[in-house]
Amino acid sequence: MNDRLAALEQDIGFLKALAMEGRSKTLVGGSILVAAGLTFGLTSVAQWALFSHLIPNFGEWTPALLWALSLVVFMIELAVILRRIGQHKASGGADRAISAAWTGAGFAIFALVVCAMIVAWRTNSDAAAMLIPSMVLCIYGLCWTVAASATRKGWVWAAALGSYAAAGLVAVFCVGPEVYLIYAAALVAVAILPGLALMRQARAAS
Repeated sequence: MNDRLAALEQDIGFLKALAMEGRSKTLVGGSILVAAGLTFGLTSVAQWALFSHLIPNFGEWTPALLWALSLVVFMIELAVILRRIGQHKASGGADRAISAAWTGAGFAIFALVVCAMIVAWRTNSDAAAMLIPSMVLCIYGLCWTVAASATRKGWVWAAALGSYAAAGLVAVFCVGPEVYLIYAAALVAVAILPGLALMRQARAAS
């Protein structure tokens, strides 16, 4: 009888461990989302100010240089953040899947931006570049969908649906400088605020 009880306790413990892994108690990386949202959101506001003639324009390459500078700044921020959170790497199966999704998203966004710039250069048209904000938000939506499916949290589903909705809204206003303000606001909604929520959860779990 004691052997059976011990075996039953082991089985219950194993199932409990699986359930806790699937629930994904803590999602690391919220600080990366906040850094990305702030850096590229501020760059987007600067782009709006540039096209609205509120800050000086030093030539047709000024916007590209502005975004290139923001990318360098973010890469520095990313290196610092990864070093700080290295000891808190995702351990659960759900966390690993979510982390892989966001890592892939970073590479996908970079590749899409490069491809859009090549198409713009080859066709001498800004149409491809106009799609970049919507494409980025769609990829955010994909990652939030993965996270929502893994965690089953309502606010994560809201971030996913909000990303898709913002992608469409940005596309509607793509022909005017106000699109950069809309994009900046979207980054606040789907990157900065959810990132802060993840950081708060991480602190509570530590």
